[in-house]
Amino acid sequence: MNISIKRIRAIFMKDYKEFSRNYAVSIMVIFPLFFAFLFRDGGEVSIVFLLNVSFAMLTTFVQACLIAEEKEKNTLRSLMMTPASMLDVLLGKSALVAVISAIMMTLAVYIVGYTPTDIVPFVISMVLSIVLYTALGTICGLYSKTVLEASLAIFPVIIIFTMGPFGAAFEDKFALAKLLEYLPSSQLQLMLTNTAEVGVVMPLMIMLVWAIVVTAISFMLYKKRLMDA
Repeated sequence: MNISIKRIRAIFMKDYKEFSRNYAVSIMVIFPLFFAFLFRDGGEVSIVFLLNVSFAMLTTFVQACLIAEEKEKNTLRSLMMTPASMLDVLLGKSALVAVISAIMMTLAVYIVGYTPTDIVPFVISMVLSIVLYTALGTICGLYSKTVLEASLAIFPVIIIFTMGPFGAAFEDKFALAKLLEYLPSSQLQLMLTNTAEVGVVMPLMIMLVWAIVVTAISFMLYKKRLMDA
């Protein structure tokens, strides 16, 4: 499948203009900074909560709303009918959210004052998280007909992925809570708090599997919407 940098850039700029005009969506960029100042000097647990909730409320929310807005205006159907390939569209529509997320998470980590023990695994985990939560936002957006529906569709993502690490603490009492340990948010906690007995490789591998599977699902859902268009 061919990838056109020119088309990706055009979609990126189109989304940037829509994002900058929609204050109800663009205001979400301040949430990572708000939580960073709120939990500043709160230790490793605070940085884990900050990153997990910020990925859900910023990355997933903005991506879902941008795609849902296209559907609400009936422009996504037109975009699907252009010569732009599936990768052109999805990469173009994900690029803005990825850039914004990377910048805001970097600023939030700086404000909190967190210094990772090993910068390379930390950066890899951030990249995988951005890919994962962007794909989740794509799925929520494709399943929503309006921006309002998209804003409600992300609540399961916020609840499950943000509260996953806390739910895993009850695995001794509830057998199902053991499954929460395999959520990417829980794996991020294990890695950043240095409590992963197998080091950083296994948490990163689990996060990679999540990113691949969820991204594949978003691609398949886009193809289905394309066929229905």
